[in-house]
Amino acid sequence: MSAPVTVGPAASRSGPVRLLREVAFRRYWSAQTVSLLGDQITLIALPLLAVVALGAGPAQMGYLTAAALLPNLFLSLPAGAWADRRPDKRRVMIIADVSRAGLLLAVPVLWWAGVLTLPVLYVAAFLVGAFSLLFEVAHASLFASLVRRADYVDANTLLNGSRAASFVAGPSAGGLLVQWLTAPLALIADVLTYLASAVFLTRVRVPEAPADTGDEIRGMKAGVLYVARSAVLRAILLGATTLNLFNYIFAALFVLYATTSLHLSPGSLGLIIGLGSVGGLLGAALAGPLSRRIGIGPSVILGFLLFPAPLILVPWVSGPQWLIFMVLVVAEFFAALGVMVLDITVGSAQTAATPPSMLAVVSGFKRTVNYGIRPIGALLGGALGATIGVRPSLWIATVGALLGALWIWFSPLRTMHDLPEISPR
Repeated sequence: MSAPVTVGPAASRSGPVRLLREVAFRRYWSAQTVSLLGDQITLIALPLLAVVALGAGPAQMGYLTAAALLPNLFLSLPAGAWADRRPDKRRVMIIADVSRAGLLLAVPVLWWAGVLTLPVLYVAAFLVGAFSLLFEVAHASLFASLVRRADYVDANTLLNGSRAASFVAGPSAGGLLVQWLTAPLALIADVLTYLASAVFLTRVRVPEAPADTGDEIRGMKAGVLYVARSAVLRAILLGATTLNLFNYIFAALFVLYATTSLHLSPGSLGLIIGLGSVGGLLGAALAGPLSRRIGIGPSVILGFLLFPAPLILVPWVSGPQWLIFMVLVVAEFFAALGVMVLDITVGSAQTAATPPSMLAVVSGFKRTVNYGIRPIGALLGGALGATIGVRPSLWIATVGALLGALWIWFSPLRTMHDLPEISPR
């Protein structure tokens, strides 16, 4: 692998600001930022288009959501193995951006022509999800080629800071665009973000790791076996899977509980989530200094605890509406802060512990498991809510999610101050 130019310790300590002064990284980060914003606009504009323009009901909305998620479940591992065998991951990301732009542009064109139907929208959502998946697994390899190992946490801080900002700005921008321009026209703004991302990526110049020359099937097997044999990667995957299982039990019941048991209006609930999302920005800013001060392993454990722990306030709170509102804002704020600390430290540790030639397939395997457990958690949440009640189910979800930290506690990662090394094959 042709490594990026090494810098001295003083430069490494100067953090995210120095990274943004590097032209290649700044263009890469800009591509990621506008792409993330586009993802959030699509997240609200596409469902609104289905409801407002095509008259979708609850079942149809479920089909649309499933169509967008299915690529992550079924294509992540083969897509990662395929991407690892491409010599230019940057080109894969550009193709994914342009393809997403073309698919989303086709939606308003078909609507104007009067031939847009819900089945067509399902196909578009599936294909956009597939190219988004391809973008993400290729991104894992390009990141390692572009960023020095010592800068993994700082680089992930910038990327996840953009993600946190997109959570705050994206849905609001998407909602306003739908209100001002109608849902089909709002998708054009998303088209422009993906095209802008592609333009930024065409201007990134970086030597990439040599492609793996084996076949995809062997690559998938090698990726799965490598994760299974790596104590660090295995603990991260099992911890994240445990956390996601319980978190999606929570996600399946939260809106129902907030509106029916806590009697919050949709507007109040949206405001709570929006205000709470600001915590993600603070979490992104704190993750780097925190990991340098207490170590990468303890920071991962802290993220695994700080993300789900505040959500215990949801089934706990009762009282007047103003108190419920304030407590839920606090819960969402600190949960958003925790998930940023978790994602930044886990992402950095996972990249450091993975051979460059396997980054895409390992990322794909992780997405397969993590996205595969989410619908199971949601179904389990529905079954528990119907059987024992919504509030007791939320107690199980919020307390159970803390168990994910145990996988890290009983792994070598717990005592690591610096990023882990790549395990021998």
